[in-house]
Amino acid sequence: MTLPSRMTAIAIRSPGGPEMLVPEQRDVPTPGPGEILVKVVAAGVNRPDVRQRQGTYPVPKGATDIPGLEIAGEVVALGEGIQRWKLGDKVCALVVGGGYAEYCLAYESHAWPVPPALSMIEAAAIPETFFTCWQNMFMRAEVNPGDWVLVHGGTSGIGTTAIMLAKAFGAKVITTAGSDEKCAAARKLGADVAVNYKTEDFVEATKKATGGAGANLIVDIVGGDYIDRNYDAAAEKGTIAQVSFTAGPKATVNFARLMAKRLTHTGSTLRPRTVAEKAAIVRGAEEKVWPLVAAGRIKPVIDSTYPLAQAGAAQARMETSQHIGKIVLTV
Repeated sequence: MTLPSRMTAIAIRSPGGPEMLVPEQRDVPTPGPGEILVKVVAAGVNRPDVRQRQGTYPVPKGATDIPGLEIAGEVVALGEGIQRWKLGDKVCALVVGGGYAEYCLAYESHAWPVPPALSMIEAAAIPETFFTCWQNMFMRAEVNPGDWVLVHGGTSGIGTTAIMLAKAFGAKVITTAGSDEKCAAARKLGADVAVNYKTEDFVEATKKATGGAGANLIVDIVGGDYIDRNYDAAAEKGTIAQVSFTAGPKATVNFARLMAKRLTHTGSTLRPRTVAEKAAIVRGAEEKVWPLVAAGRIKPVIDSTYPLAQAGAAQARMETSQHIGKIVLTV
């Protein structure tokens, strides 16, 4: 296959609003050792992309300034030493950046084969949220059958994924969302209890659902004043997995509860991790989660799709927080 030398990619003109995302011509990248070049069919849109555009999420050293952390497409070039993939393979991959483009590099070990059960748009919505949830819920915490899992932001990309994974591994799920419509969508996904946080207290609802025991695992994308309330809602020896901070990373917290209940409060980020660390996350998820995806038992929830050139509109949709599931760019 003869590859073009130039491609359309989305650049960030300068830090600011969605209008700062503009299509421009860039060189098609060349894969180095251990890398594959993917002709992008679809790319997921995530909160870190929005923060990168706003200027609050710096690009890791050596990474491209093109936003986009997950893609699906066709392998069109191989770097040195590639063993798993061949030209023409359909893959979805977690990438360090560069997803908002016609071509994107990915590490061989950070890609999954796209199962026939998924469309390319669905496949592009998998890597960032599935690997984040796998790492936080199963590597840094443990989900056992019969556990209660409280998922905040149940209709976000992370939230929908966390609900599906918790249910697939036999847990019971309580989730929070900002409207009755979103609560209904979360229940449809499998949540046993859905709490409209604007009209109900999630701590009370959690205690009621669990017979006073509390949640064994709390997956939190909110932070802020939720941190103190999470300690209240958690069961003895429970774990709080901090995934993000949509309400800010600072809080006043009664840490006596952490000690009295012997809680674990853990957290992690994905993008700055080493190639080897990410490969271990991808491997673990492939072993345990990929069979569920391949069998069609778990499917990412797609809110909407936008053509690549309308990346600004896609991010504006994300910033409204009206979306249910993932927003995806089509190339």
